[in-house]
Amino acid sequence: MHIQETEAQPESVDLDRGSKLLITVLVVAAFVMILNETIMSVALPRLMVDLDITASTAQWLTTGFMLTMAVVIPTTGYLFQRFTLRQVFAAAMTLFSVGTLLAASAPGFELLLAGRVIQAGGTAIMLPLLMTTVLRVVPAHKRGAMMGVISIVIAVAPAIGPTLSGVILRSLDWRWMFWLVLPIALVAFAIGSALVKNLTTTGAAPFDGLSVVLSALAFGGIVYGLGSLGHSAEGSGVPVWVPLVVGVVALVVFVLRQSSRQEDGRALLDMRPFLTPTFSIGLAMLAISMMALFGALILLPLYLQNVLGLDTLKTGLLLLPGGLLMGILAPFVGRVFDRVGPRPLVIPGVVVVSAALWLMTLLDTETGLPMVVGIHSMLMVGLALVMTPLMTSSLGSVPSELYSHGSAIFNTGQQLAGAAGTALFVTIMSNTAASQLADGATDVAAQQSGIHTAFMWGGVISLIAVAGSFFIRKPAVTS
Repeated sequence: MHIQETEAQPESVDLDRGSKLLITVLVVAAFVMILNETIMSVALPRLMVDLDITASTAQWLTTGFMLTMAVVIPTTGYLFQRFTLRQVFAAAMTLFSVGTLLAASAPGFELLLAGRVIQAGGTAIMLPLLMTTVLRVVPAHKRGAMMGVISIVIAVAPAIGPTLSGVILRSLDWRWMFWLVLPIALVAFAIGSALVKNLTTTGAAPFDGLSVVLSALAFGGIVYGLGSLGHSAEGSGVPVWVPLVVGVVALVVFVLRQSSRQEDGRALLDMRPFLTPTFSIGLAMLAISMMALFGALILLPLYLQNVLGLDTLKTGLLLLPGGLLMGILAPFVGRVFDRVGPRPLVIPGVVVVSAALWLMTLLDTETGLPMVVGIHSMLMVGLALVMTPLMTSSLGSVPSELYSHGSAIFNTGQQLAGAAGTALFVTIMSNTAASQLADGATDVAAQQSGIHTAFMWGGVISLIAVAGSFFIRKPAVTS
């Protein structure tokens, strides 16, 4: 009976106006939230001067955000079982708005960091909420187009964060990065509170405190360890391997505990979505795509500033066309997916991503700016072809009762992949550059060599995604 009701749903040609407006509000809210994940990167040098802090201290404004996301997202499967979507939305927007206000008015580093952490708590809840709402509200035959919009949130918002930051910092104080966001968040909060529907059936889901602790140790430890890899040469603080080992061991114990508790609905994060091959393969391929995206986001600005000598504003503006191009293409890719399925899009998409990464190995001190913009735009086109089909096919293959857990796993995987991509690219670049400097190379030559090697390894990893693309399948209607 449940399947028959679901299959009758696609007869509706369009979503009702209320559902469209609801998804629009959630997308805007999520976009603003994710924008804040990378908006601080360009501002760190300014903050080091204004707040009299070191680079390693300032980096916590970004690392703390990622850590909080990694710790909170795995708990969202439980939150959606225990509380209504309206309650979860209110909690997410309250956390983000309070965090933004605190960061905007912070007189020093400590309150600014606290504001960033509170912001991240709201952001971590909003992304799975958006995905779960789309899976519940949108008929299966229209999900591609909606997931195309969500991919704008996931990929384009981080890509334009540094650009927006550069524009704001050119004329305004760094606190305006938060003051300008706050009214948008409050308006989204007000409208969303009136529109969000209680689409799920809540129950007295048991709270497993041990799983929460294991989740924090696992995902927090791994993200912190990966994020520290690029700065390991400083030789200060806890050795990088310690949080990584703690994180991996805690992750193994966490997975075993969830597997033993999921059959009777007591798991904090249900692992059963991994039993669906389409979900597992899609998540693995998306992880590689996110590694490429975040690796490029960290390396290209370094190349443009340290090798070509551009300032932060010009760097941000040069990377803007690629981000905008991806945003424009994503909804169209989603509509094509609804007609033809994932493989005709994913296979050429991963080939384009791989080709772009290999072309980036050619960047040097003589490279013209149009070529840089062209290669970056090529990468973003490839990612646009890949991300929407992978998200739609993977999450659409999960049984409807596991939507919230599938969304939580998916978003956790993206955070881990982003941290891994950043760590991998930065570590390879730093180690290669240090070796070149020891051999007598100039700073610019060493940086160029490090960036070349990092992109080469990115190209090698991308070949795994090319092979995996042939195993992607269009999911059956499971909702």
